[in-house]
Order: sequence, then C-alpha cells, then structure tokens
Amino acid sequence: MQYRTIALGQSVRLGERTITVLPAEHTVPAVGYQLDSGAASLVFTGDTTVNAAFWPVINRIANLRYLLIETAFPNSERRLAEISKHLCPSMLAEELNRLRVDAQVYISHLKPSQIELTMAEIEACAADFAPRRLHHNQVFDF
Repeated sequence: MQYRTIALGQSVRLGERTITVLPAEHTVPAVGYQLDSGAASLVFTGDTTVNAAFWPVINRIANLRYLLIETAFPNSERRLAEISKHLCPSMLAEELNRLRVDAQVYISHLKPSQIELTMAEIEACAADFAPRRLHHNQVFDF
C-alpha cells in the first residue's frame, strides 16, 4: 500500500469522492476532513477547540450537508476544555455562530459519563442549530 502526505487545504480524489484536509486546533497535530461526493459534503472537525481558521473554509462549502463537531466537556469543565483544546457547549455555541451555511450539526467526542448533561447544555446553548448526538455506526448518505 502506498501512502502520501496531504497538506492542509489539499484534496485527494478517492473514486467519485474528494477528501480535503481542514484546519483543526488541538494540543497535538490534528486535522479535520471534508468528504465531498459532488452532490453534498460532510465535514468532520476531529479534535479541536476554538478555531478561527476553520470557519472561513467551511463557509465556502456550498454543498455542506453535515457538520460533525466535537464537544468533549460540559460547561462546568470549560477550563479543562480550554487547556486540553476541546470544546464545551458554550464554546460550541460561540463557534457555531460563525457558521454561515445550512448544515445538519452532529456532536462527537462526548464523554460517556456526561452525555446527557453535555447534550442538554448544547441544546440550551446552541438550539438554533438543532445539534444532534452522533451515534455509533451512524451512516450518512450524501
């Protein structure tokens, strides 16, 4: 199997789909991905925190259908989220206010013992975006 490095902002074709590497901000090198079928796109942020470089790129994706974004901690652990470069619900809401395209928002990276609390806080902070919990083995057609 051959491997090749793909730099931030670069794309690679995989059959009928295009995969583009997107900026992420984390304690270790991290990226997000845009998967574009031609008809629609799905964006996955990967581990990230507040990320000004991410939103201008996302807002140029005219066919964005799904945005999968992490929210690892409840609001009571905002300081831990900031230190570890993750999001909490209030930070997620601030970030989603930068979103200018219509997309279905799904939340990943929830801590198992805090799923209900974190999702309730997300609903309270970011209800305008109707975020949903990403489920194990969930399939997206696009």
